Amino acid sequence: MSQVSSSQPMSTSSVSPTYRRAATATLWTMQIVCALIFLGVGSMKLIAPAEVLLAQMPLKLPILFIRFIAVCEVAGALGLVLPGLTRIRRELTPLAAGALAMEMVGATVYTLLGGGGASAVLPLMVGLLCVAIAYGRRSFFAAI
Repeated sequence: MSQVSSSQPMSTSSVSPTYRRAATATLWTMQIVCALIFLGVGSMKLIAPAEVLLAQMPLKLPILFIRFIAVCEVAGALGLVLPGLTRIRRELTPLAAGALAMEMVGATVYTLLGGGGASAVLPLMVGLLCVAIAYGRRSFFAAI
């Protein structure tokens, strides 16, 4: 009947292997989905002609800024998966996810300012997915 309550975080030894496998699989799935989204959108912004991009935008932005955002999206997409796959500098994954989450805040605000109320849900959800990745990967590295 004794209950132990502690304000200290759980150590890795108190987490079951089944839970760790499920959490890792979930995080990898989210990382791959986000990487594919950002790689697709970023490469489209890099490849498409400037006139086509500017014609699709509700609020006009400089083309160099759009290309900069595209490079950030492609780099962020690579940062979500390459450190884990290569096992080199794995602490970059939560940083990439956090940077992409901040970009999605800007994308949500831009969409709202452009008059797309309902369409602002998509960048908001992708941003929340990035926040979950950043938090999930951060907690695993804090425990190791």
